[in-house]
Amino acid sequence: MSFTTPLSSTSTAYEVLEGYDFPVGLLPNGVLGYKLDNFTGTFFAYLNGSCSFTVDSYELKYNPIIAGKITSNKLYYLSGIEVKIAFFWLKIVSVTRNNDELEFSVGFASANFDVSNFEESPTCGCGFDCVGYGNAAMKGTTKLSNRLVSFSYLN
Repeated sequence: MSFTTPLSSTSTAYEVLEGYDFPVGLLPNGVLGYKLDNFTGTFFAYLNGSCSFTVDSYELKYNPIIAGKITSNKLYYLSGIEVKIAFFWLKIVSVTRNNDELEFSVGFASANFDVSNFEESPTCGCGFDCVGYGNAAMKGTTKLSNRLVSFSYLN
């Protein structure tokens, strides 16, 4: 049995995020594709390799595959995203939207940020400060390369 997103098959991963009331900036530029099981909410997003950057004072690292479950206003059972706090890399396990705030949880602690901070997607390598990175930082950022991949549900 095959499940797909309720949006058109030409939707991007960023458009799917918006369909669940999340801002596009939760994913970096350059998502190559995604899978979404609309029945369970299980999703996978695919990058062209690992991705890291610094935004404000936070170092973030994305694995080539980001996975989890999605419902309206909640991403949970996340894997593939880490934040550096002090000297430790911690996995971000959930993101919850409460009105105009996003709560990021690492399990035992959480932090809230205004949704407006995530209106744009950061770029791998340079985040939002990409002066001097040239076209290499923007590689793979076109929406045409970010199409739905069908998700097969195995019984």
